[in-house]
Amino acid sequence: MPQKIKTILVSQPKPTNTKSPYFQLMEETGVEIDFKPLFSITPVSAREFRDQKIEILEHTGVVLNSKTVADHFFKLVKELRIELPEDYKYFCNSEFVATYLQKHITVRKRKVFFPEKNGNVGDLLSLLLKYDKEHFFVPGIDGVKERYSEELAANNIVHTLGVVSKLEYTPVTKEEIEGYDMLIFFSPNGVQSLFHSIPEYEQGDQLIGCLGEGTLKSLKEAKLRVDMPVPNKDFTSINAALDHLVKSTKKKHA
Repeated sequence: MPQKIKTILVSQPKPTNTKSPYFQLMEETGVEIDFKPLFSITPVSAREFRDQKIEILEHTGVVLNSKTVADHFFKLVKELRIELPEDYKYFCNSEFVATYLQKHITVRKRKVFFPEKNGNVGDLLSLLLKYDKEHFFVPGIDGVKERYSEELAANNIVHTLGVVSKLEYTPVTKEEIEGYDMLIFFSPNGVQSLFHSIPEYEQGDQLIGCLGEGTLKSLKEAKLRVDMPVPNKDFTSINAALDHLVKSTKKKHA
């Protein structure tokens, strides 16, 4: 572990809120935090989607796993000049995404479903299995495998996987990454981006923090040591966990 945590890479955009806990932590401890997303997700064009030979209206419902995929799905619907029928069903992986749909549709007039446990893949799958007569369209990101597609196929649930988004990695250099005492990841895509740029990456004494079970799993599969997984028994937010770690490390080496 470094003598002190002086420099941190947060693989997310810089907060627009000047009262962000990140800025407060920098002011209180003198730690330097750089914000740099390690990947971006962009929508495919209507032409690229047409090349997939998928007819959205041949399906009775859509499965939406994130705000970004929802945005790109509805953008395509608009570009393709498709009018989704009122009985079209929307299955979301969380109440958060379900509520977000009001940006695109009048939710109270539509059939919107989500599992009780937000973001739980097993619960979403159980929900989809209850509607086994539906024909689901499952939009996703190019190169990112939907975790439950095999289960849908195994249960003979009629569905179509389609690409509505493209994943683009942000290049980083070995020297750039080695300049940080700590890296913080928020998605498996960020981990993949790191190894895409630096296949020979070795962690050494560098600390790693992450948010979410999927990100933690991706880091462990890459045989990396995760020093600050969130959530954990003490913290449910990255900011609280980071604040504790930086301040306790600083106190220890004072």
